[in-house]
Amino acid sequence: MRALRLAGLALGAVLPGPLARVWLRLAFGYRIAPSAKIGFALLDARELELGPGVRIGHLSAVWQCERFVADEQAWVGPLNLIRGGKVRLRTYSWVMRLNVLNAIRDHDCTTDPVSEIDVGAGAVIVSGHWLDFTDRITLGRNVILGGRNSSLWTHNRQQTAPIEIGEFCYLGSEIRVAPGAKLPARCIVALGSVLSGAIEPAGSLVGGVPAKVLRPLRPEDEILVRRKARKDTPDHVLA
Repeated sequence: MRALRLAGLALGAVLPGPLARVWLRLAFGYRIAPSAKIGFALLDARELELGPGVRIGHLSAVWQCERFVADEQAWVGPLNLIRGGKVRLRTYSWVMRLNVLNAIRDHDCTTDPVSEIDVGAGAVIVSGHWLDFTDRITLGRNVILGGRNSSLWTHNRQQTAPIEIGEFCYLGSEIRVAPGAKLPARCIVALGSVLSGAIEPAGSLVGGVPAKVLRPLRPEDEILVRRKARKDTPDHVLA
């Protein structure tokens, strides 16, 4: 049955967009809006829902997910791998390219983790990042995981802890986020930082190994974190 399922999903991956939508609805019970656009992509989820204006780029894969939901105008660019667990991409969020969002399916963790990732409205994951959501990851509204080669880890061997990034935060390149890290709203994390534990207060510039608060954000910094990560995001989504 698994082989037949994969053959059917592969057919959906190579069919033209309109035919792929019809085939995936009929064969797998997926809920796909008529305006959703699907490239040459493999969509393997027990439950899948693509809202109006959703885009799935070429050579991306949703693999063995329990549930995959992309709200209105959420985009997944080319060459992304999203594997395992439950995934929610909120409206106007964007997973750009060459990212891995991965939950360990057959883990032996002792902490009873919840394998979910929730990417907030208007948030952007840029390129070449690794997000381990064996336990829960929450990215708030308009979060930018910027630059390249950052990694977020919710497990270390058999123990896990969720990661929470508050809304309107910017994380620069080559940042490491450890299990249990919490970042409040309106923070900037300097490149190369290692974030662990809970950071306070909101509205801070954070940096170092381990990361700590360096200073409060200045007015010009506040303008940067409030700026839309996706220019087409309606004002009301981030109000």
